[in-house]
Amino acid sequence: MDESLVVRRETQIAAPPATVFAFLTDPQKILSWMGAEAETEVHPGGLYLVKDVGGRPGRTARGQFREVVPVHRLAYSFGWEGDDAAPPGSGLVEIDLIDRDGGTLVRMTHTGLPNAEQCANHAKGWAHYLGRLRVAAAGGDPGVDDFARSLAV
Repeated sequence: MDESLVVRRETQIAAPPATVFAFLTDPQKILSWMGAEAETEVHPGGLYLVKDVGGRPGRTARGQFREVVPVHRLAYSFGWEGDDAAPPGSGLVEIDLIDRDGGTLVRMTHTGLPNAEQCANHAKGWAHYLGRLRVAAAGGDPGVDDFARSLAV
């Protein structure tokens, strides 16, 4: 594995692992911090789908759950519909939820990214969305998702 094409992020969330797990797997809770529509089948081989990510119509993340350990760990394939560089199933997102300091340490690793540009874009996206997750899972309102606007030059 080319370590230069791996995105790693950690964030501490002021909520228990069960709450954070729900915000990563329950479609209604996912919508509080990412996307306009979500569908999940939370079991190995089940669907992971989030539409209109970043407020961009047609930007759809799709994958399949590979590992589900309730309240502790998720792993799912990941990619973008209509994106030849990073199509559905081309990447792997692994998320560990660690009970720490009265809350949850979220440790995320995204592998399988094809090049430095995709890696940089995903690193920026994960920083944005893990920040939104941190707010939502702790009971706050992350506000309107302006990620697409931040990409405009």
